[in-house]
Amino acid sequence: MILVLWDVDRTLLYTGDTDRLVYRELFEEAVGRPAERLPARGTGVTMPLAVRELLRVNAVKPERIEDLAQRIVRRMPARLESHRDDLARTGRIMPGAPAALAAVRQEPGLVPTVVTGNLRGSAEIKLKTLGLDEYLDLDIGGYSSDDPHRPALVRVAQQRAGARHGFTFTPDTTVIIGDSLEDVRTGREGGAHVIGVASGTTSAEQLASAGACHVVPDLTDAQRVIRLIDQCATLDADQR
Repeated sequence: MILVLWDVDRTLLYTGDTDRLVYRELFEEAVGRPAERLPARGTGVTMPLAVRELLRVNAVKPERIEDLAQRIVRRMPARLESHRDDLARTGRIMPGAPAALAAVRQEPGLVPTVVTGNLRGSAEIKLKTLGLDEYLDLDIGGYSSDDPHRPALVRVAQQRAGARHGFTFTPDTTVIIGDSLEDVRTGREGGAHVIGVASGTTSAEQLASAGACHVVPDLTDAQRVIRLIDQCATLDADQR
């Protein structure tokens, strides 16, 4: 069996400015003034870390950051839910994502879920709103609500999937599919091979240089994705 961990944002879907609207609204509610700077786009950084950086770069006093960050993070899924209509209207599915997800779901021996910088509630809202949740077992994924340190989420998903399927997933039987340097780092530090998808803000060359075992321009060739998952999972450990 091979555990396939899909990244969400810019790999499977794109939410436009909805996430940034959520950051902006919750910052102003918590701090009492508008944010002058927002998190960088497409970095793959987990939401709890992005919120702390949002507070820091907007000159919030250091002693207030942790309390305010926890307050904002708790409110993020509910606030995103309040913008579900905006998400449905302006969000988009990345090219080839439904067919690639369906192919992985249907392939014997592949176990598809997510590993994402989103909180679980936020990830579920995005995937369900755009109709991609049916291809994934979201109960066994790794989310930033489990741990803000993204590489730790690989082990979270491996343990959940292992308990569900009665199988011990290891680095040699775990593959991440994602678009950012954080996805590559998550795999290399957390214990997974990585297939890079150059559909976000990171180039194919950057993904390959960072250590992705394969890179594709997008997800439009679903059978190629299946072949690359198999190739990654048969690499020797010292080739990762």
